[in-house]
Amino acid sequence: MSERYDAQAVEAKWQAAWEDAGLFRAERTDGRPTYYVLEMFPYPSGRIHMGHVRNYTMGDVVARYKRARGFDVLHPMGWDAFGLPAENAAFERGVHPAEWTYANIATMRGQLRLMGLSIDWEREFATCHPGYYAHQQALFLDFFEAGLVERKEAWVNWDPVDHTVLANEQVVDGRGWRSGALIEKRRLAQWFFRITRFADELLEALEELPRWPDKVRLMQRNWIGRSEGARILFPFEGRDEALEVFTTRPDTLFGASFCALSPNHPLATSLAESDSRSRRSSPSATWLAVRHPFGRGRTLPLYVANFVLMDYGTGAIFGVPPTISAISIRPQPGPARHSRGVPAGMDADAVEIGDEAYVGDGTAINSDFLNGLSVAEAKARAIAALAERDAGGTAVSYRLRDWLISRQRYWGCPIPMVHCTSCGVVPVPRDALPSAPAGGRDLRLTRQPPSTAIPTGSTPRARVAAPPRCGTPIRWTRSSIPPGTSRASARPAPMSRCRQGEVAPWLPVDQYIGGIEHAVLHLLYSRFFTKALKLCGHVDIDEPFAGLFTQGMVETRTDGLVAREDGRPIAIGRSEAMSKSKRNTVDPEAIIEAYGADTARLFMLSDSPPERDLEWTDTGVKGAWRYVAALWRLVLSPPVALPPRDVAAPAHDTLATPLRGVRRTIHKTIAGVTEDLERFRFNRAVARVRELTNALAAMEDVPGAGHVMREGLETAIRLLGPVVPHLAEEAWRRLGHDSWLAREPWPEPDPALLADDIVVIAVQVDGKKRATISLPAGHGKAEAESAAMADGGVRRALAGRDVRKVIVVPGRIVNVVT
Repeated sequence: MSERYDAQAVEAKWQAAWEDAGLFRAERTDGRPTYYVLEMFPYPSGRIHMGHVRNYTMGDVVARYKRARGFDVLHPMGWDAFGLPAENAAFERGVHPAEWTYANIATMRGQLRLMGLSIDWEREFATCHPGYYAHQQALFLDFFEAGLVERKEAWVNWDPVDHTVLANEQVVDGRGWRSGALIEKRRLAQWFFRITRFADELLEALEELPRWPDKVRLMQRNWIGRSEGARILFPFEGRDEALEVFTTRPDTLFGASFCALSPNHPLATSLAESDSRSRRSSPSATWLAVRHPFGRGRTLPLYVANFVLMDYGTGAIFGVPPTISAISIRPQPGPARHSRGVPAGMDADAVEIGDEAYVGDGTAINSDFLNGLSVAEAKARAIAALAERDAGGTAVSYRLRDWLISRQRYWGCPIPMVHCTSCGVVPVPRDALPSAPAGGRDLRLTRQPPSTAIPTGSTPRARVAAPPRCGTPIRWTRSSIPPGTSRASARPAPMSRCRQGEVAPWLPVDQYIGGIEHAVLHLLYSRFFTKALKLCGHVDIDEPFAGLFTQGMVETRTDGLVAREDGRPIAIGRSEAMSKSKRNTVDPEAIIEAYGADTARLFMLSDSPPERDLEWTDTGVKGAWRYVAALWRLVLSPPVALPPRDVAAPAHDTLATPLRGVRRTIHKTIAGVTEDLERFRFNRAVARVRELTNALAAMEDVPGAGHVMREGLETAIRLLGPVVPHLAEEAWRRLGHDSWLAREPWPEPDPALLADDIVVIAVQVDGKKRATISLPAGHGKAEAESAAMADGGVRRALAGRDVRKVIVVPGRIVNVVT
């Protein structure tokens, strides 16, 4: 009996050997292409979970596969280490956020190392380290000088639980994305990155990212929200000013019956200050009126209404209620429509008016000079008329707003600007960077009460050390630099290294892997950062990530199996995503200790397509372990004795037919697995190798079988190397090799062995399948017809009937027609 596979001993052995040899250090080699694979950086929350295992295993498979394909591979690790969770945890524990954060990094680093990831750990960094965020601050100053940073008063989202400002993207259904608290609107002076400057570029470049999921590109397209329409000026009655409105439907202007402001519109604020009655309810009337831009003495009342969003257009609208006397749209002739407007061929007076306006295409009526025009024609004519009257014109609006980066919290990258009583807001001198919160490890934080007039959240007792020219403290923020620019962030002057071309060969990231939940917030900001870096002359790339893959979540059963008294299951509980907050996580370290890292990796890749959610089950992981053990037994005790490696194998044509079939299976497996890994079909790749090893386990000891067995085993081990690297490395040595499997080139299939010797085709009689026949590959029509007509099933189906003709499609089908 072969020895039992000791996963813990084998994995510890090869992890140490790989590290001692510096096997995964990212280095450039002349003449070799580069490949940068990156998983989204983890937040150091304490311990890794199975979602981490899945994410980093996928990235590791790609990195190992690309090395075998001849690439110099960069596969680094970083820690997204600033943020509210660390600060809140520090409050709860009475420690400095840095203590909590670095302790968590140490724990999670150790757990990730147990997975055998082929990471260049020499390039590891944490965003909370001053050596990293000094460069963030320098980039902030570069962006400030380039006009990409702005400080202005704005209505902001205030989280009353986390005591901080949130970006729009961090508000979900009116609540803070972490605390779940109802968000309050407050007006504060804030810092913004001017992401809207790149709105069109960010939108248009989505078409140049074919290796991004369509759903991610759609989400970003919708978030940017480009709308083409018109800018319309409604003059105030009795005032010299005008109300500016953006609309996508200027063709409906003749139906306008009122205008409305967002409660956060500057005019609404001014009105509220002068007359509190104007904002007691929403919508609420003001004492102001505006004149219709097409004249004729019409005036429209002005309201303040909470359904008008300040974040879209100008924060002001005109309203067109569904009333036929104002304006209607008559559908074009065609199929009947469910319409609140005027159906084709029907009088306006004969139409019953509902409570919704018809918004489809049609013909304008009751609209003066727009009558009889289609929607598109009416829009163009209305915009032209507005321009003729100096009352507006063509305009484009975006849902996207500038990126609010200010935070009223401590644990984040300080904004390198100071507020001087003599010179105003000025940059921190570059030679004074990094500018960091003072107080060190002895710092204790206090939380300001929610009723504080000016919200400051948590503030350090020891203020930030003042730069040379100013005596006021620096405000701080949490901001992000895209991973594609952070390769050398822990080293001196990384941006100069970019300009010198040292980093350029690695950029952009060839393959980025992470969750769909970051489709807007993180990925859109990363794209902005890259475009800003290019504008400032630091990089020559337009996009940070050439390829993006979004993996599914890991789920677990919450209720498990509900069993009868006899033990048989009668119901299965619902599945939900693993989450520490839900206390339904599976500890990867316990799984690795029980079964080994390779088993966890194999289960994560083989049980479900990687883009779909994966359900964690004990049965699944035990099944993966059984295959690991079976593969080990097959290597140590194959059913056919293996010849020495230096003995020449017999020619393919001299082998018996079954052995030739096994060799074809070997080379078809190589081709299939290669295609699967290129397309991220990890589960299919694993399934193909399992089919191969099943075929090897069933081989009989006939002449030449040992050579085919060796070829098959070595191929299976090489193909599984990226998936179960420890087992594969050990098996490679047991098969007599003294080289690193991790540095072995990827196997190439023999094209001559990818085609079948024999093909099986169906035979139909009058369109109904009656038999299958086996024919040599490359057979002709006559041979196929002869074999079909000689088949017993076909003869019985004909039963003496006359054959009118035989249709043959070589290699596919024979159809006999009576």
